[in-house]
Amino acid sequence: MKQKTKIIISVIALLVLGTAASIQASRGRTSGVEVRTEEIELRDLVEVVTASGNIRALRTVDVSSEVSAKVSELLVDEGEDVLRGQILLRLEPDQYRASVARTEASLAQARAGQTQQEANLLQAERDLNRLLALRARDTVLVSGLQVDDARTRVDVAVATLTSSQHGVSQWQASVDEAMEQLSKTIFRAPMDGKVTRLNVEEGQTVIIGTMNNAGSLVLTISDLSVIEVVVQVDETDVPAISIGDSASIRIDAFGDREFTGHVTEIGNSAINPPSRQAAGQQAAIDFEVVLTLELNDAVLRPDLSATADIVTESRAKVLGVPIIALTVREEEPDTSAADYSEDDELDDVEGVFMVSDGTVTFTAVEVGIAGQEYFEILSGISVGDTVVAGPYQRIRQLRNGDAVRSTDEPVIN
Repeated sequence: MKQKTKIIISVIALLVLGTAASIQASRGRTSGVEVRTEEIELRDLVEVVTASGNIRALRTVDVSSEVSAKVSELLVDEGEDVLRGQILLRLEPDQYRASVARTEASLAQARAGQTQQEANLLQAERDLNRLLALRARDTVLVSGLQVDDARTRVDVAVATLTSSQHGVSQWQASVDEAMEQLSKTIFRAPMDGKVTRLNVEEGQTVIIGTMNNAGSLVLTISDLSVIEVVVQVDETDVPAISIGDSASIRIDAFGDREFTGHVTEIGNSAINPPSRQAAGQQAAIDFEVVLTLELNDAVLRPDLSATADIVTESRAKVLGVPIIALTVREEEPDTSAADYSEDDELDDVEGVFMVSDGTVTFTAVEVGIAGQEYFEILSGISVGDTVVAGPYQRIRQLRNGDAVRSTDEPVIN
């Protein structure tokens, strides 16, 4: 019986020791801060500046009315393609035709008066020449006073003819003006393009602009053969952008579809400079950047909202670390330096936490361009190294020598 009891006790002891060893091993496996890690590899990185704005046509012409009248005939619809010189609409011309008729009648009358004055001048010159010839033969028959009177009549006839000629010129100008006004009742396309806005209907009266009234904007024609995207770029990003930089463009109306383009214009002055801002206002300083879309088959319209990712730098096959992995620590003081002092201010150093044998070491790195998710690393780490890649709060709290364990599961800060 005693022998059996000893055996049972021995078995229990072995079980207890085994359980303790298992618990200790489990504790070893679960010790350390739980983090995400990532192995360093070569990547293709692209640095972009993201900005939003709107679509616009390369050229847009607003057609306004220069005369007041009712629309008698509307020959185009909004969205219709038109050719340069094509008739778009007509206004009622009656009052302008009447004005042409009145001025033409007055011009005819003025010309008749001019013809009469030309005849009067011709007669006065003949009379003068006849008297001069007679006086040359006989000074008694024709006196000097008669000759002077004849010369006066010629001078008066010349003056009267000149006045008549001015009158004809004035009435000719009136006719030309009336004809021009009449021609303005017919609207023609100023260029090839698409009617992107139509603001009138048949029977509607259009008016001319005045100092206090802009007048009627009849329609807008846009040249959509070239489409531009105008975006607003923050002042801190403008220096990185150059003419010719490529861009990926997303237009809200087309969902996830991406368009390509390139930078064709960079504004030289701010859209809303400080000099135009109200006192105490601190609005963002943005610059206008224009991108030209590559040819595509999409039906685009002016004013559509768009977002552009402008590629400012690109790198192929470079070391990359997750953006979240990069952190800042104070540099380690060189206590062995002859001029070392505890009061010396220490600079901040960018770096990552490298993982080796379950512990981390802060390693300073030199950073290149910033991609969408990764930083380019110029020095400090190598391909195959493992770094802590999250969560952010854990990285902030890490110190040299901390024990960590890697997990592929989501980690809660």
